[in-house]
Amino acid sequence: MHSTRPLLRPFSGGAGTGGVESLGQEALRLTGNLCFALFVFAVLSFTLLAATYQPADPFLHPSSSHLTSFLTSTSNSTFGSASDPAPLLTGEDFINSSVVPEQLSDPATTDSVAASDVEEISQPSDQDDTTKDCDVNSPINCADPELFHVMMKSTIDYFPDVHFYRFGKPVPVTQNPGTGTGTSCDMAWRFKPKNAKRAALYKDYRRFEISRSSNCTYSVSKIGDYHTGVNARKKKGGKKKGGKKSSENSFKIIGVAKPVVVPIVGETVNDNLPIVESESKYAENKYLIYVGGGDRCKSMNHYLWSFLCSLGEAQYLNRTLVMDLSICLNSMYTNSKQNEEGKDFRFYFDFEHLSESAFVIDQKQFWKDWGLWQKKDKLKMHLVEDFHVTPMKLANVKDTLIMRKFGKTEPDNYWYRVCEGETESVIQRPWHLLWKSRRLMDIVSAISSKMNWDFDSVHLIRGEKARNTELYPNLAKDTSPDSLLNTLSTKIDEGRNVYIATDESDTTFLDPLKDKYATHFLGDYEELWGENSEWYSETKSLNNGIAVEFDGYMRGEVDMEVFLRGKKQIETFNDLTSDCKDGINTCKNSS
Repeated sequence: MHSTRPLLRPFSGGAGTGGVESLGQEALRLTGNLCFALFVFAVLSFTLLAATYQPADPFLHPSSSHLTSFLTSTSNSTFGSASDPAPLLTGEDFINSSVVPEQLSDPATTDSVAASDVEEISQPSDQDDTTKDCDVNSPINCADPELFHVMMKSTIDYFPDVHFYRFGKPVPVTQNPGTGTGTSCDMAWRFKPKNAKRAALYKDYRRFEISRSSNCTYSVSKIGDYHTGVNARKKKGGKKKGGKKSSENSFKIIGVAKPVVVPIVGETVNDNLPIVESESKYAENKYLIYVGGGDRCKSMNHYLWSFLCSLGEAQYLNRTLVMDLSICLNSMYTNSKQNEEGKDFRFYFDFEHLSESAFVIDQKQFWKDWGLWQKKDKLKMHLVEDFHVTPMKLANVKDTLIMRKFGKTEPDNYWYRVCEGETESVIQRPWHLLWKSRRLMDIVSAISSKMNWDFDSVHLIRGEKARNTELYPNLAKDTSPDSLLNTLSTKIDEGRNVYIATDESDTTFLDPLKDKYATHFLGDYEELWGENSEWYSETKSLNNGIAVEFDGYMRGEVDMEVFLRGKKQIETFNDLTSDCKDGINTCKNSS
């Protein structure tokens, strides 16, 4: 017992202090071991987490509040949720439609043209028959101002739901099978749908069959279908040289805080790649290229989030971005359900607008020129292999080329990592430079024109969600034909054109709606991308003579854009069912 007593007394020095020191050392040893064990556990946990971590889609869960507000529409659209791989909103979607076209910088298009504005040309009277040389069998003179006015007035009367902003002069048709020779003229015009919700102008060109009375008074006997007036279509431009220039396919808006450019859908698309004018120009320029990484074959959301990071850095550094125009399309968009290489950026996005608004060059052309001139002109490359090296640290690099090389370890090899952290407040992704393909938008315009831009629209989600009754207990019932008829009858007038954007593969399921409405589906317009279409021939030419598949991403983009041009827009999870868009108990107003 005596041996333990010193442990109970306060320390006072002397022979009994050895036990206290021993206990203190033991306590320190145990504490150290415990801390080391906790450290090892933390390291192992972090290593396991890093090895198994799959980051959320950066586009759908961005760290930037600016992106969130940018992508937030005023409508609670049922497109584009995490479980609905619909096409993305792009730069032109966020231009305020109210500024078009009243503030267009081109004074020729400032005011719309109404039928009452078309100057009335005095028509020849019967009394003039004896004095006027009138040959009703002579070829039509498409340059006659009187005919021009008749064609303009006929067009305005034919399309009551659009505003017109410019008419091109009629062009003669030398060959017109089925109607004889010299009885037709082609004419083009620019227009905007009344009450349009999207900021854009459109171009159409049609063939007009012209008749004359006995006293040579002109009248229009027939107006052809969308884009039939091919003689009035502008020809494609030549190769684009380096540098930015204005385009025939867009207008700049003035009178707003910042100048805004809006697209013109329907103009000829110039897909030619920019070229460097000379060896000296190539050597003077500065370039940025991203190579490797794990972004390949990811979702289009992921691809754009990374691509626009690289473009934003290039603009910050005042360098030309060296672009890989080849895209790997993720399996969620392909008919084969496999990732597909060899897609072209220009199939999906407006490269002409991008190349005229920013400094970009195709990487194949860049490397070809690099091989010719790099050694001769002693051009240098600065290699960066760590995404933590910020653009700010590269601002003073003088070398001709900065190459960011990404490794094989995900997620650190994602391009968008460059724009995270402190860089996020410095690099602004230039969303305004990214527009949808105007070829696809031309299909949207064609479908809308076939309904004379006078239609309502419904976005109908069924498919897998309707079969998942645990997450969506009411969806199948609420979107049955009988329920749709009951619901739509309170929202859309009977007899209206109704465009239905849907994932329902068998649209005959919705045939009962035809009792009240003139229904239209994307599949009704397959000729617009079929073998005889402009889209088919132009994309085939762009693809080195190989036919391009109208894939799932394209279908979704066209379907969504037509829906968004409806006068009334009915959405599944806002208007047709009480179920939540992302499943039970996920509605915004749910507790």
